[in-house]
Amino acid sequence: GIEFEEGTDEVAKLRDFLASLGARVREDAGISIKPISRFGSERIVESAFQYARDNGRGKVTAVHKANIMKFSDGLFLEVAREVAERHPEIEFEDRIVDNLCNQLVSRPDEYDVIVLPNLYGDIVSDLGAGMIGGLGLAPGANIGTAAAMFEATHGSAPKYKGQNKVNPTALMLSGVLMLRHLGERTAGDRLERAIAGVIRKGEKVTYDLKPTRDDPTAVGTSQFADAVIEEMNQ
Repeated sequence: GIEFEEGTDEVAKLRDFLASLGARVREDAGISIKPISRFGSERIVESAFQYARDNGRGKVTAVHKANIMKFSDGLFLEVAREVAERHPEIEFEDRIVDNLCNQLVSRPDEYDVIVLPNLYGDIVSDLGAGMIGGLGLAPGANIGTAAAMFEATHGSAPKYKGQNKVNPTALMLSGVLMLRHLGERTAGDRLERAIAGVIRKGEKVTYDLKPTRDDPTAVGTSQFADAVIEEMNQ
């Protein structure tokens, strides 16, 4: 969204404009504007259906708050339904974002590909990461029309620098997404299977993947990576 700090001239101008429409905003308020365009909505929803098709997924769920934000989220939902009509082979449904959070925890198996506006996606992605073991397991991909960037969703962690401690799975799985995006699906699948194999065995894994975080058998970042390489070579 677009942010305007409390007490600035810009907020004063916006308050005056909103007052002319009959909406009262307190003088001590900050203001955020949430623009959602038809172009952006169509692009992200079409990408979700393309991802579902390319990865053998059977359903896309559009997430919104159109019951309250009728002209922003309402537009997103309207576009999502229009795009879904172009992909009759893939099931489509929509969910209000707070309902989705409830159901993701209680019935996660009912969901497959989820497409959301940016703010909701930022929140729900962390919820999903928590459900599978934490941000150390959550990969990320930023895909545009001209370029793509792949990174762990947790970002950098300077406090762990040089400690050989953190779980590298999120970064490795980001590599899996990159390989698949580049058309190297066989290589991506091989790496993903190796990572899953190491985690499934539960022996050479980092502290956050152990039953207790002070487990003395936990290994470091490099040892985990070596175990993945060993698993790939088997």
